[in-house]
Amino acid sequence: MPGRTRWALFSERQDVFFVNIEDPPCIVVLDASYPTEIAETFAVPSAGPHGLDLDVEAQRLFCACDAKRLICLDAHSGKVSSDLALSGAPDVIFFNAALSRLYVAIGDPGVIDIVDTKQMKLIETIKTDVGAHTIGFDAPRNKVYAFLPETHRAAVYRDPG
Repeated sequence: MPGRTRWALFSERQDVFFVNIEDPPCIVVLDASYPTEIAETFAVPSAGPHGLDLDVEAQRLFCACDAKRLICLDAHSGKVSSDLALSGAPDVIFFNAALSRLYVAIGDPGVIDIVDTKQMKLIETIKTDVGAHTIGFDAPRNKVYAFLPETHRAAVYRDPG
């Protein structure tokens, strides 16, 4: 790898792995049949690719970057289709295909940004706790679970869509 790896995911449709690289900011594509060789590299126009998810139907990659940006790229060509400001440096992200929403956990200031992925627009910011940078997503129930380290709790948010 050309640098420190962050988040990775597998695309069954393309039979490839996508791997975020912190520096140089890029997404490395590995063919599952040849995982020791880099098949392709997509440049990411923002520092510190971190969270990564895939819209399987539209074949779009969502890459949340330390520079407080959400970059959307075509999963085949790597062409950037949008660049959106976030509320802070992101950690974990999850794509909700049923509602066309992306949930972005941001530990500082302690929020979850909710992005409408059809319009690529921030539609809501939910307050959690400072340091709450880990979330889980229950797709069948449209629930997001935020783990709150300062209070040793978990918060559950239901997205009514």
